[in-house]
Amino acid sequence: MAAKGKYAGVLVMGLSLLIAIAAEDPYRFFEWHVTHGTIAPMGVKQQGILINKMFPGPDIRSVTNDNLIINVFNHLDEPFLISWAGIQNRKNSFQDGVYGTTCPIPPGKNYTYALQVKDQIGSFYYFPSLGFHKAAGGFGGIRISSRPLIPVPFPPPADDYTLLIGDWYKTNHKALRAQLNNGGKLPFPDGILINGRGTGATLNIQPGKTYRLRISNVGLKNSLNFRIQNHAMKLVEIEGTHTIQNVVSSLDVHVGQSYSVLITANQPAKDYYIVVSTRFTPKVLTTTGVLHYSNSARPVSGPIPAAPAPMSWSFSQARAIRTNLTASGPRPNPQGSYHYGMVKVTRTIRLANSAGQIKGKQRYAVKSASFYPSDTPLKLADYFHINGVYKPGGISDQPTNKPIFPFTSVLQADYRAFVEIVFENGENIVQSWHLNGYSFFVVGMELGKWSPDSRKAYNLNDAVSRCTVQVYPRSWTAIYVGLDNVGMWNLRSELWERQYLGQQFYMRVYTTSTSLRDEYRIPTNALLVVGPMDARDKALLLSDDSV
Repeated sequence: MAAKGKYAGVLVMGLSLLIAIAAEDPYRFFEWHVTHGTIAPMGVKQQGILINKMFPGPDIRSVTNDNLIINVFNHLDEPFLISWAGIQNRKNSFQDGVYGTTCPIPPGKNYTYALQVKDQIGSFYYFPSLGFHKAAGGFGGIRISSRPLIPVPFPPPADDYTLLIGDWYKTNHKALRAQLNNGGKLPFPDGILINGRGTGATLNIQPGKTYRLRISNVGLKNSLNFRIQNHAMKLVEIEGTHTIQNVVSSLDVHVGQSYSVLITANQPAKDYYIVVSTRFTPKVLTTTGVLHYSNSARPVSGPIPAAPAPMSWSFSQARAIRTNLTASGPRPNPQGSYHYGMVKVTRTIRLANSAGQIKGKQRYAVKSASFYPSDTPLKLADYFHINGVYKPGGISDQPTNKPIFPFTSVLQADYRAFVEIVFENGENIVQSWHLNGYSFFVVGMELGKWSPDSRKAYNLNDAVSRCTVQVYPRSWTAIYVGLDNVGMWNLRSELWERQYLGQQFYMRVYTTSTSLRDEYRIPTNALLVVGPMDARDKALLLSDDSV
C-alpha cells in the first residue's frame, strides 16, 4: 500500500518503538515466524499458515497492563497482517493490524507490534486479517490475567485451557479467495475443528479438580454450540467481563466470540465427549474431542449429547448473560461502578446488513455501502493529511433503501461521545459484529424490527460489556458505547466471507487535540510500502478488480 506524495517510497524498519506507558509496567517479548506448512486437520493434506511451526499458533499469556512486543516475520509469498480481536490498543490504532490502519508486512520482511493490554482482563484471540488467510490458520489464543492482589470471583483453577473452535474447509484458502473474487459464495464447510483437529482433541483432567476453559469461535461463518458429556459448565467471563455465574449444559458461541467457563471433574472415572456442532444451519456438522480423566477406566461411550433447539433457547441464554456487578475488573473498583444507563446518549446509529451484486459479482454491505479498500491505509491518510483517499459520510445514521454501491466507508464520530448503535438483521441467518478498539454494553436484543419504543426493554443496569455480538435472524441488537479511544477503528461482520466482500466500515473517532494523552503518534517503525502496489499485491488485498 502506498503513502502518496512526498511520503511515497519510504520504508521504515527501525526497531525503536513509541510506547507511552508507565515505567513499572512489565514487557513480554515474542518472536513469530509465519510460514506455510502442510497440515491435515481433517485427514486431507493442505497448505496451512503456521506460526513458529504451530497450528494453531502459540498462546499469548499476559497480565493486565503488560506491554506485548511481538516481532512478526512474514515468510509467506504475499503480504500479511495479524489483528488482535479484543485487545483495545488504547490511543494506538496504528497497531490494530487491519487493512485500514497499517500497511501489511511484505513477503520476506518483519514488523514489530507494540501493544499494551491497558486495563484489560479476559479471553481473546488473534488472527490474520488479509487475503482470506484466516481460512488457512494463523490464529491463536490470548489470555489476560488479573494483576496480583486484584480479586477474581472464583478460586484459582487447577489448570487453564484454550479451546479454539471453528468451521473448516479442506479447500486451499487461495482457491476460496478466488471463488469470492470471481463473484461466488463460500460453500458449506467441510467440518469443525477443535484446536486444529477434526477429531481427537483431548483435555486431560484430574478427578475432583476444577478447570477453566477459554472457548473462542475462530471460524469463518457458523455459530457453534459447545458442550461436554455429563458435565455442567459455569460461565465466568466473556471478552474481558466477569459474568453472573450461570450454570449451563451447553453454550452457543457465535463467530468471533470468546467465553470462559469452569468445569469440575466430578463424574465417574472414564472419558467423556467434548462436542461442537453448527447452529442455525440446515445440515448440522458435529465434531468431538475427549475429556480424559487421569484415572479413566474406559474410553468415551454412549450417545453424543444433543444440542438444544436453537432459536428460542439461544435467545434466552443470550439474554441471561449479565455482568457480575460485585466482581472486580482489571482494577480494584467493581466492574459495575460505571453506571452506563445514566449516561446521556448523544447519537443513535442504525446499521442494517444487506446483500446484492456489483457488476455481476456477489457483494455485501452495511447500509447499502459495500466497503472497497483504498491503496493507502485510512489511518495513514488521516495522519499524513492525504486528500482523496476517503471521505466520511458513506454510512448514514438512519436506514436507507439504496441499492448496494461501492464505497470506502468511514463514519465520523466525536471523541467522548456516548453512542447507541442498533444492528438490524432482516435476513434469515445469524449475524455477528465486532468493533475494534472498544468494548460495548449489549443493552437490547429482540425479534422483529427496532423502534424508539424498543428502548423501554433495554437493560440499563447489568448488561454485559464485550467486543463481539450476535444478531439473530429477523432481529435486532442494540449496544451502548462510550467513544473514549481516539483512532480509526474497524467495525465489521465476523462472517468472513461477508467482511471480505464489503460488510465492514471504519469509525474515525476524532478530536482536534494533539496531546499524547488522547492519541499516540505514529510508531517510528511504521511500514510505508515503497511506491504503488503492483497488480498482484492489489489483487490479493482487494476483493474485486472493478475499483
